Amino acid sequence: MQVTKAVALGTCFGVRDAIDLALESENKKDLTILGQLVHNPQTVLRLEEQGIRNANKVEDIETKYVMITAHGASNKVKEEVLNRGHILEDASCPLVVRVHKAIKKMVKDGYFPVVIGQESHVEVRGIVGDLKDYEVIGSIKDVEKIEGYPRLGIVSQTTQPIKNVLKIVEAIKEQKHEDIKFVDTVCKPTKDRQKAVEDLCSKVDIVMVVGGFNSSNTKKLKLVCEKKGLRCHHIEGVQNIKEEWFYADDHVGITAGTSTPSDVIEKVYEYLCSLEVSTLFKGTIS
Repeated sequence: MQVTKAVALGTCFGVRDAIDLALESENKKDLTILGQLVHNPQTVLRLEEQGIRNANKVEDIETKYVMITAHGASNKVKEEVLNRGHILEDASCPLVVRVHKAIKKMVKDGYFPVVIGQESHVEVRGIVGDLKDYEVIGSIKDVEKIEGYPRLGIVSQTTQPIKNVLKIVEAIKEQKHEDIKFVDTVCKPTKDRQKAVEDLCSKVDIVMVVGGFNSSNTKKLKLVCEKKGLRCHHIEGVQNIKEEWFYADDHVGITAGTSTPSDVIEKVYEYLCSLEVSTLFKGTIS
């Protein structure tokens, strides 16, 4: 059985910097992260072991120091933290901050703000949190919600599949609007991983998609594999792998979301390489 890792996979610089900021903080024994710093269970456990707390609501925070996650937050949330007497440490990814700035500038210039992404996702909630009026478009079927607005300013959640974003933008352009301004805010690490998994899919028989089960970008990588018609499994680590998934002559691919640590990926790779071919199933999946 052959095992190949995608050319680009795993932790991006924004996530890595956020983790480092938390773990290297002199105040980690008196620090609460507002929400999950990253959507990865191994990293969350590692932070907890260092005494770093976690809270989903500002009113539940008891520590002096509060950290904003890599997904970013609205100014309203940050102001609430400060008004309650906490000291703020901001781990927002610079590429997420770029989205906030882009949409606010377009609003200032008279455009109606549109965000392509998952409305319930923490990043999107942060992007729209300071806006009075806006629309979030999750798919082409949602495009009808913005008919009638003369001027549209469009950005995207950083981890959206770029192909889907461009399809939605084209669908919007087919409507009758006086002016449409689109800023491509899908981040480069996301694009690199999406391209890498597509390339990987052309070479392998089955793909292990490694990342937190609540990781949006990891789910999207799995979706790419499914659309290619490949067998694929979303796993958080070695503990989720089942030997009956594989055949002796399989070429196995590995990809991972932008919040998945390199050591988790390496353990999956080493485990798959160590599987005894003689114990694996042979034949065709029924």
